[in-house]
Amino acid sequence: MRSSEIRQTFFDFFRSKEHKIVPSAPIVNKSDPTLMFTNAGMNQFKDFFLGNQSPPSTRIADTQKCLRVSGKHNDLEEVGTDGYHHTMFEMLGNWSFGDYFKKEAINWGWELLVDVYKIDHNRLYATIFGGDIDDNLDRDDEAASFWSKHLPEDRILAFDREDNFWEMGDTGPCGPCSEIHIDLRSDEERTAKAGADLVNTGHPQVVEIWNLVFIQYNRKQDGSLEELPAKHVDTGMGFERLCLTLQGKLSSYDTDLFADYIAFIEEHSGMEYSGSYNPADKSDTAMRVISDHIRAVAFSIADGVIPSNTGAGYVIRRILRRAVRYYFSFLNIQEPFLHKLFPLVAKGFGDVFPELKEQQAFISKVILEEEKSFLHTLDQGLKRLEQLEIEENVIKGEYAFELYDTYGFPIDLTRLIAAERGLGIDEEGFVEALEEQRNRSKADARKTVGDWTVVRDGQDVEFIGYDQLRVDNAHVLKYRSIQTKDGEQLQLVLDKTPFYAEGGGQVGDKGFLQFGNERIEVLDTIRENDLFIHIVEKWPTEFNGSVSAEVAPHVRDCTENNHTATHLLHAALRTILGSHVSQRGSLVNENYLRFDFSHFQKMTESELEAVEDLVNKKIRENIARKEDRSIPIARAKEAGATMFFGEKYGDEVRMITFDPEYSVELCGGCHVAATGQLGLFKILSESGIAAGVRRIEAVTADAAEIYVKEQLHELASIRELFKNPQDLPQQVGKLVEENKLLQKQIDQLISKNVSSIKEELKSEIELVDGINFLAKKIEIKDSKALKNLSYQIEKEVGNAFIVFGMADGEKAQLMVTISSSLTESKGMHAGNIVKDLAREIGGGGGGQPFFATAGGKDIDGLPNALSRARIILEELVQ
Repeated sequence: MRSSEIRQTFFDFFRSKEHKIVPSAPIVNKSDPTLMFTNAGMNQFKDFFLGNQSPPSTRIADTQKCLRVSGKHNDLEEVGTDGYHHTMFEMLGNWSFGDYFKKEAINWGWELLVDVYKIDHNRLYATIFGGDIDDNLDRDDEAASFWSKHLPEDRILAFDREDNFWEMGDTGPCGPCSEIHIDLRSDEERTAKAGADLVNTGHPQVVEIWNLVFIQYNRKQDGSLEELPAKHVDTGMGFERLCLTLQGKLSSYDTDLFADYIAFIEEHSGMEYSGSYNPADKSDTAMRVISDHIRAVAFSIADGVIPSNTGAGYVIRRILRRAVRYYFSFLNIQEPFLHKLFPLVAKGFGDVFPELKEQQAFISKVILEEEKSFLHTLDQGLKRLEQLEIEENVIKGEYAFELYDTYGFPIDLTRLIAAERGLGIDEEGFVEALEEQRNRSKADARKTVGDWTVVRDGQDVEFIGYDQLRVDNAHVLKYRSIQTKDGEQLQLVLDKTPFYAEGGGQVGDKGFLQFGNERIEVLDTIRENDLFIHIVEKWPTEFNGSVSAEVAPHVRDCTENNHTATHLLHAALRTILGSHVSQRGSLVNENYLRFDFSHFQKMTESELEAVEDLVNKKIRENIARKEDRSIPIARAKEAGATMFFGEKYGDEVRMITFDPEYSVELCGGCHVAATGQLGLFKILSESGIAAGVRRIEAVTADAAEIYVKEQLHELASIRELFKNPQDLPQQVGKLVEENKLLQKQIDQLISKNVSSIKEELKSEIELVDGINFLAKKIEIKDSKALKNLSYQIEKEVGNAFIVFGMADGEKAQLMVTISSSLTESKGMHAGNIVKDLAREIGGGGGGQPFFATAGGKDIDGLPNALSRARIILEELVQ
């Protein structure tokens, strides 16, 4: 049975059990601040379990794109070492929200595996929760009794909390679980040793295949458990493991999910995949790592994450670079390769996850540019390795960490290169440096979340901010405090609110809450799943009673202007540049708008002008906003609404239209009643922020008028300086040309001066143990000319060690030039030497073995630095 049939059979089975089949949520979790990536099937349903929102159906089934590469659930380092760990994986799941419970979940699990998929029931084992004294929880005899209808007692195994009590994190929904394990060993091995003895021991062929979680508790911040309003079922079956089981494989990399990828890698690397899990067989490990990582990278980019240096983008960049390092180090592939492999991923998932095919060109471009960039970085890292100061044939731990942190060298790669050169590594020093960084990161990210204090229970949150900016009869539902590295943050939730919570690029509203005579400022409004959380400056004296909530009107008006402008801008870009343009991110606040979009080249001035003109034309047309607040998503698609990859849409959506022939988008944000309110739209800048992604920053209304006035005032000032000529551009151009000519004449005079003192300096060279030594303070204040002078002298005399000092105002500069003959034969390194000398001038510096510079604030230290240069040389030649 092929993987596509296996997945469809799962859907068909649970559809027959009256489950609603829902699409996967994005792999990047945008609605829950406690998670960066979706790491389990239940993430998108968290609010249903907590009672914050009602599900569209009490029975749901799906396949969820998951990524486990950070935090508590992190499988990254395991990938490639065995046959079943993955970063990105599919989680098949069925869910009950206050409907069925343990009996149905267990019976249906057995029915699907044994009766439908035809798995040999003699190979199956079930585990149950054995109880926990600390949590005062008994053994799950209820689950055991249902399993006894299908399995003998010796194949129903009880385990402790660590194995059979599922928790998403330190706090949140949780409960006992019952896992189904399968013994994939040969008949001879099963006869020799019972599978029951190998369950939960880490045996690679006796593995969990399905986890049935019975969610009935909420873990509070103090560690205690409270009963949830209703009992739920959350099951998760790893699709990759199910496929290896049904296809008779011992590794998911041998299934049809990965076989095509590995064959492609074999063809392009010229190496054969043997399926070995011996750590010494690096090429096999590399092929598995690449096959896994390309999926994680592709799905993340498809869902809107662009590799970057922060947040989720940084994690994806590290995964991509890890794959590059493996093919670079162990498959002898020196050119970008992952982008060539990606089309196979898009083809394989085309039916179930069409976003890969729909964005194939864009995703390929992003991956290619990232690969090219990192391969260049790898090359720079190898050059840096050449410059390291090696003592006693050991690379210092701090250097190994620098290669890891700055250049992306895994310690394995550094070990490999070191071994080739007969060098060792200070492993202990590397680990210390790595731990220091991790501790710093943990300290920066540390956040303590308190439990909610409930004031009113069992009420939904109603957002009324589309229609009004003030409400006078709201009530506090709950409140809590959060400790962050920046201090305490106070949060509260109202039963109804006009405050828009940050989302879709639009910042959260600010304003005030009135508790009787007590007025409290709302600093920000954020969203946690479907809760609107108000961050306030202080607690009210009393939480009971009615609350007046009012959004700052001017701030909201300006924000609405800018949000509507992003819609008009998006449509204009698609009109002028083409339909390939797609939103890749945005920021909308009261001051300006920032819009990121897919496009593979810098926009020309004429394109920018055309886009700006079109947006302003639509503003002058004063197009009325049409809002369909809740329509079926099928109708929105029929209307041609623009939908964004990486966003989670329900069956009912909100559609905003400004002329059905121009701009129709799904959007939950706030907008003007008519486009004329924007007044004016002005582009401030256009730039590239990532491979295939451009960014426009712009202003509207008052901010646009202010910007134009400032530009006109600046232009008037320039005109005045030129005595108000009729042909200002020509006059400015003429001045620029004159300046170039004068600078050329200055350079010629400096060069002439340098030539005149070169012979004088050569006469001052001393011979130190056969080396031409010169240390001199020079009155030339042009660093470029001074560098040329040092190069000329070194070239003419050879075997030279030259140090120049220069005072430029209150700043001191040093320059060290060393002949290549000395860097090679004596191991001299100008970069290391100038760092030493820089201490004398209160500064720092560095550079290459043959040339380096330093700067500092202490010009009085120059004589000491020049004297120290001689001491260093004498020490080096001893």
